[in-house]
Amino acid sequence: MADFDYDLFVIGGGSGGVRAARVAAGETGAKVAIAEESRYGGTCVIRGCVPKKLMVFASSYGGLVDEGREYGWDIGEATFDWGQFKPKLEAELDRLEGVYQRLLDGSGVERFDQRAKLADAHTVELADGTRKTAKHILVATGGHPVRPDLENADLGIVSDDIFHLDTLPKSILIIGGGYIACEFAGVMAGLGVKTTQYYRGAQILRGFDDEARGLIAEEMRAGGIDLHCGTDILEMSKADGGIRVKATNGTEEVFEQVLFATGRKPNSDDMGLEDLGVKLGRNGAIEVDEYSQTAVPSVYAIGDVTDRVNLTPVAIREGMAFVETVFKGNPTSPDHDLIPTAVFTQPEFGTVGLSEEAARDQEPIEVYVTSFKPMQSSFAGRSNRVMMKLIVSQESRKVLGCHIVAPQAGEMIQMAGIAVKMGATKEDFDRTVAVHPTMAEEIVTMRNPTRKS
Repeated sequence: MADFDYDLFVIGGGSGGVRAARVAAGETGAKVAIAEESRYGGTCVIRGCVPKKLMVFASSYGGLVDEGREYGWDIGEATFDWGQFKPKLEAELDRLEGVYQRLLDGSGVERFDQRAKLADAHTVELADGTRKTAKHILVATGGHPVRPDLENADLGIVSDDIFHLDTLPKSILIIGGGYIACEFAGVMAGLGVKTTQYYRGAQILRGFDDEARGLIAEEMRAGGIDLHCGTDILEMSKADGGIRVKATNGTEEVFEQVLFATGRKPNSDDMGLEDLGVKLGRNGAIEVDEYSQTAVPSVYAIGDVTDRVNLTPVAIREGMAFVETVFKGNPTSPDHDLIPTAVFTQPEFGTVGLSEEAARDQEPIEVYVTSFKPMQSSFAGRSNRVMMKLIVSQESRKVLGCHIVAPQAGEMIQMAGIAVKMGATKEDFDRTVAVHPTMAEEIVTMRNPTRKS
């Protein structure tokens, strides 16, 4: 048997790659190396979930201050200081990157802080020309945001850039209707930026439950976001005070900043993959089987570069399943069914299972839904609404989907996700005693279906 420098070489130091590397090394004694061309922690820790969520927190305090006054608190004028927040954000990301590096070092993983690509089925070539061999190679290079094919698109920024702004713009146009666009629209508006959003589709958050995304769109507009659906950008050019944008709705306006949140692409270019026989699918995604193995038996891939379910916990699960399969002799396929997820819009959206539309296409269903003003907002005289929704199979009585639009919906859907994953029925929900007074109690108190289809 051929001798290799390593049992495993991981390309990409994001959440999935780091987890696979350190578990393989720490729990199985494998000799492991990892290469990362940018920063350890990847999209989630450095350019995604973590800094985004901290910005969501920051943007929510303005509304809390206003609400606090209605509860009797004597609070003065609230202003946000980006110059104070940004260094703290950067320090936290530095701290988390250090945690990732220490976890790798503590597991005995050798780190190469440079770009790597594949030279052959068992050889990795580093940017400095060094070549390393490995019995198994795991590609976990993630993805990156893309700009549209539009003249002067380079005048705008993408989501990676938003954390590095020297100052907050006075006005911003956000292009896109997915979760990234909608989350950053809420963040910018909450931080006091005049926020406009264009989305070419009929409604934001395509693919999610229609009723839920409709309520989120209403609440976003009520929160001060100038949201235009069925609208796209035609032209953009430099102008005094920012960027002049001509749109399909006939408007022409100057914005200080334009953010493109129009999609992401797997980081699979210039990696030597296709020369090896690794198959790339639509958008450059690495094609893998149920065990994350590519068409080249020694090469595996996990996370966003495979464009399966692009979520950090999923990449971590895929990394763990890879180690079980390859290093522990226990073939394990990552489970992509019934994944709970949250969209950190304002209000938040938590969802697990099928939308009403997808469930209706599958089988006869009952829909239980309620929408109301939550106690906290109602007392403060605010008009915010929340929604709780269950999709139930008429035949099996299983809850096929649960959708929550409300503050802290992400926290709620994690718990509901356990029940839905276990196959709980509507009657199981009904037997659960309500926790009162909470918003979430509505999930277990809806007795009569709103509609059947």
